[in-house]
Amino acid sequence: MKIITINNQEEGGKLAFTLLKEKLAAGAKTLGLATGSTPLAFYKEIVNSQLDLSKLTSINLDEYVGLSAENPQSYAYFMQQHLFAAKPFKDSFLPNGLAADLQAEAQRYEELIEGHPIDFQILGIGRNGHIGFNEPGTAFDSTTHVVDLSPSTIEANSRFFDKLEDVPTRAISMGIASVMKSKTIVLMAYGEQKADAIERMVNGSVTEDLPASILQKHPDVVIIVDEAAASKL
Repeated sequence: MKIITINNQEEGGKLAFTLLKEKLAAGAKTLGLATGSTPLAFYKEIVNSQLDLSKLTSINLDEYVGLSAENPQSYAYFMQQHLFAAKPFKDSFLPNGLAADLQAEAQRYEELIEGHPIDFQILGIGRNGHIGFNEPGTAFDSTTHVVDLSPSTIEANSRFFDKLEDVPTRAISMGIASVMKSKTIVLMAYGEQKADAIERMVNGSVTEDLPASILQKHPDVVIIVDEAAASKL
């Protein structure tokens, strides 16, 4: 686990972009992508670059249950707005949150990941240590599954909605085992509110009570944090 402290989110985005270019030069073909505010500077670097992603595949971590891809709060819409419209991929995959059979959709998505091994996975981290939507207590051997979101995650995500009651309470998420198959993982975290989770992820025991702690066992993880997120290391 390599930890790099930077001054701000813009520097973090530039660093993650540099790491991406290195992996693309080495032959990376499939990118694992995340949503939320954390990767926005990274996506901005890609959009403003000369990179051609049209021969690459992207696979997103998760999607809310109950939202269509046209819903402005869906992760499909987020990715279109912040990356795909400017830099289209050959194929871009997200779970279908409107699937009639959610368990079958989770299985389909896991098979899709198996067929497109992820070379470069972007992650954020929740205040409770979740990665993707894998909440505390999620089994380390979990594959793509339907998740009941914790109250703290719902509250954290409510900033993107008009009111708390509008936030979906379930999602389809890559499992922890799915994420750990990625060849390279880059986790970014910014702000003092992430400091506890970062400290426990790096220095604590590997426990399902803090899902991100499993990254201690991955052979190629880069942690990009600003000084506030690194303040308890």
